[in-house]
Amino acid sequence: MSKQIVAIICGGPSSEHEVSCVSAGGVLKGLDRQRFEPLLIGITKSGTWVSLPVDYQLEIVDKKMPVIEDSGRYVELSQSGFSIDGQLLEIDCVFPVLHGEFGEDGKIQHLLDEAEMAYVGSGVSASAQAMDKAVAKLLFASSGMKVAHGIAVNAHDWRSAINSLEYPVFVKPSSGGSSRGTHKVKSSTDLESAITDALLYDSKVLIETAIVGREIECAVLERDGMVEASIVGEIIVNPKFEFYDFEAKYLDDATTVKIPADIPEMDADEIRRLAVASFHVLGCSGLARCDFFYTKDGEIIINEVNTMPGFTGTSVYPKLWQASGLTYTELISALIDTALSS
Repeated sequence: MSKQIVAIICGGPSSEHEVSCVSAGGVLKGLDRQRFEPLLIGITKSGTWVSLPVDYQLEIVDKKMPVIEDSGRYVELSQSGFSIDGQLLEIDCVFPVLHGEFGEDGKIQHLLDEAEMAYVGSGVSASAQAMDKAVAKLLFASSGMKVAHGIAVNAHDWRSAINSLEYPVFVKPSSGGSSRGTHKVKSSTDLESAITDALLYDSKVLIETAIVGREIECAVLERDGMVEASIVGEIIVNPKFEFYDFEAKYLDDATTVKIPADIPEMDADEIRRLAVASFHVLGCSGLARCDFFYTKDGEIIINEVNTMPGFTGTSVYPKLWQASGLTYTELISALIDTALSS
């Protein structure tokens, strides 16, 4: 039986370029080479698509994050598919391990749809809706889920929209990830600088009341025509960090994931139910990591849904599935099989 060729795409123009590279390195390591033949495509920060050797350096070394360099072997994606120097590439499935802008906002999904290529993860609409936290919150709230109180503002109207704020608040780009541009603001004196920074990542900024609660995460997987939720886990952040920010996530041993989360079974089951419900509300496919707040009163508040969560072997999403009985390699195979069958 011949192997199926999987194009793994990483990098991209977003602020999560480096995180995407690390995730792709994980997928390459975990890929079942008995079944699949990998083909690595990198996108430089300036948006150039290049072919890369599958042993390209995609790991964090001495706290230095990997980046995609221009290899000089340019890849084009057209309605006919992927090609190098006019030569079409044989590809069965695409695994776009791209976080943030271009990867999770529906843009690359649109290009892959036009080329009629099978790919891992959600389509254009679900990706765009999940990526825009303000839009996703409205959809969650309209389906009866509890969300944090907040407002969406832009560079022109934020001053007139903030009169009723109760501090502390979180300020974050509406479409962003890995906590880039996200700030915990405790008083009005720090608000302007936080909004100014968040606006570097998106033209729309979300200001939300800070929820006092534990951070609970649940992984969702679509396979064999069914949508399943994993065991739930809790993010434990070292007290030296105000919250689960970029450095705490990737560059410092500041966080641990407690799996299963130490919460009542009834509440864990409700989080799992809400995770699957949020997956359906957004119209997701393949995979998603759903993030919740769990208050001391047992209130469950949905925070966001990531349609292409971090995917290294030690990332939360694969860890949750490992605890649920699915190895990293089995998880990757399941995602590719779902993409090929849809």
